[in-house]
Order: sequence, then structure tokens, then C-alpha cells
Amino acid sequence: MNATCGKCGEHLQVTWAFCPHCATPCVHDVAARKHETAPVMESFSGLLFGVVAAPVLIIAGGMICLTGLGVFLGVPLIVLGVCAPLIGPVLGMNAQHGECPWCSAKIGSLSLFDQFSCPACSKRIVVRKREMIRAE
Repeated sequence: MNATCGKCGEHLQVTWAFCPHCATPCVHDVAARKHETAPVMESFSGLLFGVVAAPVLIIAGGMICLTGLGVFLGVPLIVLGVCAPLIGPVLGMNAQHGECPWCSAKIGSLSLFDQFSCPACSKRIVVRKREMIRAE
């Protein structure tokens, strides 16, 4: 896309900052694009949850293994403890945070649920396109 210089009328390319003939600064119309926010912001909190939950689950699973219920309860807890640091960020990346459209209370939810109730006012909220709206 080429433009013309406002002073001398010379054809300009979009990449040029100045006119090559009269040295007038070029002004290019660049449409500002709104970027979608990445959901990675909350992954650290999920990782923190996974790292805290991992030793608790592994220790509890190890203690249950000593009781005789290890095959049914202990081993699954140990496996879950090993996987917790990997599962935590996935849950944290899907977290939705914002304000309740009814009462403006700060709320958060996992994106696994497309609707839920506000803990402050108990009214239904629907999540659509990462926005919280009133459920009529």
C-alpha cells in the first residue's frame, strides 16, 4: 500500500518514515487492533496450588498405603500428587476473574462451568466469551 507525500506529492512506501525527496515526515494510518488477552495470567496460581498439593497428596497416599487400603486409596493419591503440578496450571489458565454483574463483588470461577451463582448475592451468572453477564 503506497501513499503520497503531502508536501511534494512523491509516492511513498509504507515502510518509509520520511519522504526521500523533501524529507517531510510520513504519517501512516495504522488501525489499532485490540488484542485478546491471553489466559496465561492465572497459570502461576494454578502451579502454586499444584506444588502445594503435591507433597500433601504424596504423604497422605504413603500413609494410607501403610494401613492396607493402599491399592484403593493410597496409590491413586500418590499418582494424583505426582500429577498435581501439571494439572494445577491447566486449571489456573482456565480461571475466570471479574466482578459480579449484579452486585459488583469480586468473583472467580473455573471455565469448566458456563454458569454459576455469585457467592455474595446468590444470583446466577453466565460466562460467555470470557465475560460475566447476568443470567435472566
